Amino acid sequence: MTRRRQKIRDKKRKKSGNAGKRVAAVSGVVLGILALAYLGTAFYFRFHFLPNTQINGRDFSAKTAAELDSYLKQQIADYSLTITGREERSDVVKADEIALTYQGNGASEELLKKQNIFLWPAAFFEKEISRAEPGVKYDKNALEEKISSLKAVTEEQSEPVSAAPEFDGSGFVPGREKEGTAVNMDVLKEKVEESIDSMSPKLDLNEAGCYKEPKYRAGSPEVKSACDEMNRYCKASITYEMDEPVVVDAKTISGWLTVDDEMKVTFDKDAVKKWLSDFGKKYDTKGKTRSFTTPDGRSAEVTGGTYGWEVDEKTELAALTQSIEKGETVTKEPAYCKNQTAASHGAQDWGTTYVEVDLTRQYMWYIKDGTVAMETNVVTGKPTPDKETPQGVYSILEMKRDKVLTGEIQADGLPEYETPVDYWMRVTWTGIGFHDATWQSSFGGDRYIDHGSHGCINMSLDDAGRLYGMLEMGTPVVMHY
Repeated sequence: MTRRRQKIRDKKRKKSGNAGKRVAAVSGVVLGILALAYLGTAFYFRFHFLPNTQINGRDFSAKTAAELDSYLKQQIADYSLTITGREERSDVVKADEIALTYQGNGASEELLKKQNIFLWPAAFFEKEISRAEPGVKYDKNALEEKISSLKAVTEEQSEPVSAAPEFDGSGFVPGREKEGTAVNMDVLKEKVEESIDSMSPKLDLNEAGCYKEPKYRAGSPEVKSACDEMNRYCKASITYEMDEPVVVDAKTISGWLTVDDEMKVTFDKDAVKKWLSDFGKKYDTKGKTRSFTTPDGRSAEVTGGTYGWEVDEKTELAALTQSIEKGETVTKEPAYCKNQTAASHGAQDWGTTYVEVDLTRQYMWYIKDGTVAMETNVVTGKPTPDKETPQGVYSILEMKRDKVLTGEIQADGLPEYETPVDYWMRVTWTGIGFHDATWQSSFGGDRYIDHGSHGCINMSLDDAGRLYGMLEMGTPVVMHY
């Protein structure tokens, strides 16, 4: 029983082994066929482009290098380059204008060589996009001429303008640059040649960077730094206490700041000097015509003299410049020339205490704190060019008792006159003043025409004494017609 079972088992093992050998043989044949098919297909793509291959925007699946060459040749024959620029300027460069021809540089074969032919199955599921540079030749002189005739070159060009600090009313901020339409010829030629070499159909001069660039843009650190420096000056605020306050702040200072092409800031001191000159012309009163009302209610004008405001522009220029450079906030009076101040600002700058002489009416008043404290007739200079009393606003420069008045030295070496007076009140350093004149028989009226002085204001002894007792040094004197 046992031996019989063993024989049955052996027969089954023998049949099973034979079946396995047959299956293995069939599998080997199938694998061999697949391998040959795989390798054969790979060999095929050694000379053809893989599936899903796009070259220069066209499907070249299973196409040969020769077919690609033929296509590239045709492309060159029909080629044109459209060049666009700013201000809607446009030109076209055609193949025949520059004698463009196909040279071939092995680009087609090179693309085939780059393929991994053993990965051809994957190519069915993944697109391959390539570009073939066809290798072209053209007449460089013709291209030079064509470039020179482009609208971007021949039409009016505007240069780019760099960004620069701009004053916005309170401070400096970066202004916007201006692009312009001037082209960079070197870059333009380079980009046109690159476009033709690669058979690009379009060239945007703006995108390709063919235009001249502004040296500085709004975001350039140099522009920001210049703004910061200019704003340091604009922090200053100087208020001059005049009849109405005059303020030098950012609005004014901004006009004195400039920046050059290298973003170097300059504080224009000459402009400050000019401003101070205009300031002086407006607020200086020395020698100017002033309108006023006489004590008896008449309107009058007076011109000339030595009394009044006069800004010391040289001294004030240094002070103002220093305050601005330091960014100071200051309230002040300007520097004035020595002894060139007045009682008040405004038209009647001599204030409310002064002496007034009407040269036409031969009359004088002494006004104290706005009230007439004394008035009297006088005799002034004889109305000849060498003796008339000068009009203008002056001040009392000297007060002396028992003064000897001496005239000019004559040809004989003696003074024209030597006259002692009890009261002397000098108005000018040229010898004009108030004094007693006991030799005058009367005062006022027309007496000055024939019996006028050498320019002084003659008074009676009593009136001269009264005035002398009331005056103070520096009191303004207004003499007018």
